[in-house]
Amino acid sequence: MTVLLLEDEYPAAERLQRLLRQAAPEAQVLAVLDSVAGALHWLDTNPTPHLILSDIQLADGLSLEVFEQTVVRSPVIFTTAYDAYAIRAFKANSVDYLLKPVKLAELTAALTKLHEWRTPATAARPADDTAQRLERLLDALPRPERQHKTRFLVRNGELLLPLAATQAAWFQSRHETTTLCTLDGRRFVVDYTLEQLETLLDPTQFFRLNRQLLAQLPAVQRLHPHFNGKLLVDLHPAPSEEVLVSREKAGAVKNWLEG
Repeated sequence: MTVLLLEDEYPAAERLQRLLRQAAPEAQVLAVLDSVAGALHWLDTNPTPHLILSDIQLADGLSLEVFEQTVVRSPVIFTTAYDAYAIRAFKANSVDYLLKPVKLAELTAALTKLHEWRTPATAARPADDTAQRLERLLDALPRPERQHKTRFLVRNGELLLPLAATQAAWFQSRHETTTLCTLDGRRFVVDYTLEQLETLLDPTQFFRLNRQLLAQLPAVQRLHPHFNGKLLVDLHPAPSEEVLVSREKAGAVKNWLEG
């Protein structure tokens, strides 16, 4: 049995590997990863492991984001510090959820449950509905409070200037470069992708309008109905290209603007 371990605390990772050796001596830990980014890269470049043991909170976000951003065929056992009452409601929706510090008996029971799922009568179950089970978990588990990013350090010639996030009108990604445009029309290159900015900035103030552009609320001036249910968005300052919102995203944009 091959195992991928997602854990950002070294002592917890060591303890889990120790328990795994006792509960399943045949198990082979392929990698120990501490971040969402690292997990996504590993899963994209390696064969599917038989099992993923994953903490909820990783160094750069929630491990649940891994399952949002890529298709994961492996069954998952979560190890988490979340309240037991919240977890009990989802016992039937994944292999198991083990509260830290993980105990040998609990890990052994979870592996037994995994083995039962792999019997011929139930072998298809983990692969068939892992995505749905993880989606329900993502919707229901409380996310830890995070501070939103409030400032950027931008380069202006030879100088580095602090810039409040509230001064940003929009961020645009073009040719693998992200540009920040301020409400007064100044433009600076920042070392963040739009995907990173989506997680860092306050979602009540900033919204990803399309693949190329993320805007702050004060920059949105007007919406125009467009072909096939799309929206054309007037921003100030105006980007060099028109900003279109897809039909699928149009309702979410309207809800964001309405608050």
